[in-house]
Amino acid sequence: MPRFARADLLSFAETLLTRAGMEPDKAAVTAEVLIEGDMIGHETHGLQLMHWYLECLADGSLNGVGSYEVVSDRGAAFVWDGRLLPGAWLLDRAMDQAMERARDHGIVAAAIRNCHHTCALSAYLRKATDRGLIAQLSVSNPAAARVAPYGGTKPVLTPNPIAMGFPTTNDPVIVDVSASITTTTMTQLLAKKGERYPEAWGLTADGQPTDNPRDITERGGTMMPLGGALKGHKGYGLALMVDLLGQGLSGKGRANTTAPGPLAQSAFLQVIDPAFFAGLDAFTEQSDWLAEACRSNPPAPWNNGPVRVPGDSATRKRRAALEQGVPVADSDLERMAKHAARLQVALPQPVGV
Repeated sequence: MPRFARADLLSFAETLLTRAGMEPDKAAVTAEVLIEGDMIGHETHGLQLMHWYLECLADGSLNGVGSYEVVSDRGAAFVWDGRLLPGAWLLDRAMDQAMERARDHGIVAAAIRNCHHTCALSAYLRKATDRGLIAQLSVSNPAAARVAPYGGTKPVLTPNPIAMGFPTTNDPVIVDVSASITTTTMTQLLAKKGERYPEAWGLTADGQPTDNPRDITERGGTMMPLGGALKGHKGYGLALMVDLLGQGLSGKGRANTTAPGPLAQSAFLQVIDPAFFAGLDAFTEQSDWLAEACRSNPPAPWNNGPVRVPGDSATRKRRAALEQGVPVADSDLERMAKHAARLQVALPQPVGV
């Protein structure tokens, strides 16, 4: 897989988006978040999405210009209507505002409705943890239904990812999970390739466990909640939490009869300043101890390496990307090259070429 200097990829991706009609400030943030996804190993939420984003700009389902509408703002909590603007830009701006206000309020929360795709949630968290702050993000898509409630067969929910970042005096602890076993993007990718899930991660339309993603994409099946057929009530509960935080607090969700488009996500975010509690040093004393206790835990026989803390793999991949270049799959490069030719954007050169 070819690798590219981060700066070269940023310039390339930003230029593609601006030539396609996205305003420069939004293109810069969107490019950064997409490439961050590739750097931390979330390839399904990295530049692989560029082709789709450009198509959405062309058909108008992604709004590349203008600003959000402030629905409510009471200092420690605010609500925006995202007007189908880039999810990366909306979350980045909301995070910046929440982090600034958290110094005064201790805890700041926000809800955003009508937000276009938000990329990998863990791609946003380091900007908070690097400042000694705790951040939580969660997103659902009320315009779609792909996951049945536990024990049911009719899709109601989406994968509903939730992510949290915690500072330490070294690498942050970053948790990023979906309330379903797998994601929509992974399901669509495997179905397109004619491949199967590693295990029975889906349900057929009549509720039977299946490892065939085409049962979901073509035959009316659903993705299973986290925990699967035996313990899926846990993922189901998480999915309900995410739906209600983002949709209930933003005032736009599944209860509304109309949605502005097939992708109008509802997001919830929260920033916490440990200085308002026992202090940042007191917090990192605990987070350092807990992270080290986990990493030094004797590995089980089936574990091929040491015990990791959530975020360790992403941090390792990110460092490698900064040092050796960001990996981009050939298939993604081919699709972007077609858009680059149409928009007259020069392709970046791989590292070492």
